[in-house]
Formats: sequence, C-alpha cells, structure tokens
Amino acid sequence: MTSAGRGILLYDTTLRDGTQREGLCLSVDDKLRIAAALDDFGVSYIEGGWPGSNPKDAEFFRRARERSWGSARLAAFGSTRRPGLTCEDDANIRTLLEAETPVVTLVGKSSVLHVERVLETTREENLRMVSESVAFFKARGREVVFDAEHFFDGHRLDPDYCIAVAEAAARAGADCIVLCDTNGGALPADVGRVVTEAAASVGAPLGIHTHDDGGLAVANAMAAVEAGCVQVQGTVNGYGERCGNMDLVPLVANLQLKLGYRCVSEDALRGLAELSHFVAAVANQHPDPHAPYVGRSAFAHKGGLHVAAVGKLAESYEHVPPAAVGNETRVVISELAGRQNVRLRARALGLSAGGREAALVRRIKELESGGFQFEAAEGSFEMLVRRADPDYAAPFELLEYRVVDEYRGAEARVQAVVKLRVDGAVRHTVAEGAGPVDALDRAIREALLPVYPGLAEVHLVDYKVRIVDAHLGTAARPRVLIECARGDERWGTVGCSEDIIEASWQALWDSFELPLLRDRERDRPGHAVAV
Repeated sequence: MTSAGRGILLYDTTLRDGTQREGLCLSVDDKLRIAAALDDFGVSYIEGGWPGSNPKDAEFFRRARERSWGSARLAAFGSTRRPGLTCEDDANIRTLLEAETPVVTLVGKSSVLHVERVLETTREENLRMVSESVAFFKARGREVVFDAEHFFDGHRLDPDYCIAVAEAAARAGADCIVLCDTNGGALPADVGRVVTEAAASVGAPLGIHTHDDGGLAVANAMAAVEAGCVQVQGTVNGYGERCGNMDLVPLVANLQLKLGYRCVSEDALRGLAELSHFVAAVANQHPDPHAPYVGRSAFAHKGGLHVAAVGKLAESYEHVPPAAVGNETRVVISELAGRQNVRLRARALGLSAGGREAALVRRIKELESGGFQFEAAEGSFEMLVRRADPDYAAPFELLEYRVVDEYRGAEARVQAVVKLRVDGAVRHTVAEGAGPVDALDRAIREALLPVYPGLAEVHLVDYKVRIVDAHLGTAARPRVLIECARGDERWGTVGCSEDIIEASWQALWDSFELPLLRDRERDRPGHAVAV
C-alpha cells in the first residue's frame, strides 16, 4: 500500500501518559479543556485516564459523558484481569466498564521477563488473561485496543511468545493491537522489521506506542507506520514519564507534509502550533522555543547569509512553509545580522530602513559587542530604526536623573528625581518606589502622563538582569531586559552599562518612547504601523 492519502488514526494519551511527566499535574477541568481542543483538532481517540487508579480520572469520565464529542472517541485505560481472577471479579475491569466509554484500552504483558518475574505467573495464564479480558469487553459492545507492553524488548527475548500474545488478543476480537516500546530503547530499523513480522502473523490492525528514552520516539513511530501500523499513540509536546512519550506534533507534520499520509485536515494542520501552545499553557509548562515545526525559533533566521537567502527564496532555508503548521518566518537581530536581517525585520514591523541598513548593522554590532542583546529586545531594535530616520523627533528628552537609596535602621527608602524636557517644557519630578527601578519608573510617568495620558495603559510586566563578562566580578556589566505591555501589544527593550541604574534607564527610555512613536504614526493620516 502506498502512503498517498492513506489515513492514520491518531490516538492521544496526553491526559494519561502525559500526566506522568514529572512536575505536570492536570485538574479535571484542565483535562476536559485539553480533550475539547484535541477533539477540535481531529484526533481519532482521546485516552482520558485510568478510572481505577484515582478519583480524578473517574470524575473525568463521569463529566465527559455529559458532553458531546465530534471526531474523537473516548478511551478508558486499564490492565487485563489479574492472575487467578475472573474478569467479573476483578475490580479494575469493573471500573473500566463503569467508565462507559465507547473504547477500552487494555494493557497486557508481551515480554516473558515481565510475565514470569513481574506478574509472577505462567505464560499460559498470561495468554488467558489477555484473551479473556479482550473478549469480556467485546461481548459488551466496546471497541477494544490492546496495548502489548514491552513488545520490542520482549521480541528480543522470545519472539514466538511475543507474537503469541498479540495473536491471542486478535483472536479474542481486539480491534487494534498496539506494539509498545515501553522502555524507549528500540531503534527504527528494528521497529520496522518487527512490525513487518507481526503484520504477517497477527490478524488485526496494528498500532505503535513509543517512548523517547533514546531520542527516537518519532523516528520509531514513523518506521512503524511505514511498515504497516495504522494507529499511532502519543502525547502533545511529548509529555510523559522519564524522557517523555512520542510527540504527536512533529509526528503529524512529518507524516502529512513529508510522506503524504492523512492524519488531520489541512485546516487542522494549520492549527498545530496553536494546539501545542494551548496544551502547554493549560499544563503550566513552558513551550519549547526550539520545538520542531511549532517552536518560536523553528523558522527563525539569525545569520546574515541565511537571511539574505530567505529574503530571495524562503525554501532555501525552510524545509516546509511555516504557515502549513501555523507558524511564521522570523528574522532575528543580533551581531550576526546582515543588511537583509535589518530590512526584513523592519518591514515586519511596518517600517522602512530607508537605505540605512548598513549603518544600522554597524550600530547593532557595536552595541552587542558592548553587552546589548537584541534577540529578546525587538522594541529596542525598532527604536534604533526609528531614531535613524531623518524625520525622527523625540517625544521627550532626558536632562538629568538621580536615584537615592536611604537606609534608616531596617527601613529602606528609594527616591528617584527626573528632569525631562517634554513638549518644549522642562518637567522636574520626584517619586518614591519599592526599589530604584520602580522609583525611576514612577518619576518618568509623573513627568510624561500630563502630556501623554495614554502611557497610563503601558505596564511593565517583566524585568530581568543578566551579567555580561561575569568573570569580572563586581566590575561586570549588567544587562537589563524589560518587557512592557499595552493591551495585546508586547515589546522588549534592553540596556547595558557598568551601572545597573543606567542600564535600567536605557531600557525604560525605549519602553516609554516606543508606544508614543507608534501612536504618533497611527494618528498620522494615511500611515499605520504593524505590531
């Protein structure tokens, strides 16, 4: 069978396997929100959890029954019956039945190591456990997915028994037999070979479930699909125990964009980055900026030669169109930049460098050699471009400032004094704050707000200090990064000096002047700026 147009069933286990990631915890509401997003995206199966393991998962299935679902079918996860019991007497089997999901996923042992030394039962009893558990749920109208745990490790130890476990599940009526690389140590060539062998013997569709302990989870899953697997299990962003589960995000993009398989609609695929970031936000995890396809840096270009090429032909340094997965090309400004970096980044901001690119590149390199860094401070880059314009007119001018720290016993008092020329008038203000930066911020606002009341909507949301040339000890230069916001607008600014107050002033200066210049341009007839 060729890959062209062949459908692959996506089985998401973020809500179960994903929550085994160290430091990740989801509430029932979190799980329902993620499940709804997965359903909208177009996955075929959503594994909600193990209802017999904890009250939270039982509640999830109860509340999930009250909702309508689109393309996705909910699956409850649990193990085959225990040795020596009947299915009717096994508490785990009962809780799976009580979850009332259309799909039940049963995990069973396929490795003789686990059968004999972990379960401490016989090979024959394990085969009965598998077949009886599958048949129990099939007789009650459930779709049954059988997860053959440790399949690839087990195949190395005793391939005949491993295949016999999968065949027992298939004869009992399992709708899909999923081959699991539970320890995450398999290699793609071995996965492809074993899947091919299993497909020749097992009379049921096959699926694949891989872990990333060897950094090969996506590659192993792709090898399994090319060898005949029709279902792929994984989690969004690769969340999972130890090194994580197979990441569905690059898997879907690779299969659909590179190999021609159909996993979701093209419209859904364009929402891949949004799905990745949404799940990360709900799970309270930082998105990986370097994640394939969906990371902020996935299509970011920094080197001058690369940017020059991308400016002429995007595919010269981009393996797929970023928009296909909901991402975008980004040009990074740094000491490695060339004229095209400046030209393209300015254009993205709605500005024109006006033939001054070479001078701006020299200025950027000079500043970065002195400790500035513009990658995370695009607001300061925008100010460099604006100040280089012959028509630039500063909305305010610094005449002097002073910050005084006073300590009286255990009480600290910080005061900032600022003198600015604003709209032709000198404004002299004094303000106290919780610290020197807060005091300086308050004093600047007090001077500017009477003339520019819109600055009341600008808020400082982050302040970071990095040390440049740390080996110099107390003589090292602090680099200050400030992030400001106004509604949906956000911008970062930077300052660097041996004096941390001076570095903070530099960053604050840019952070206040930038919105004023943007407003001025918006108000000018026939002009607008992209932000």
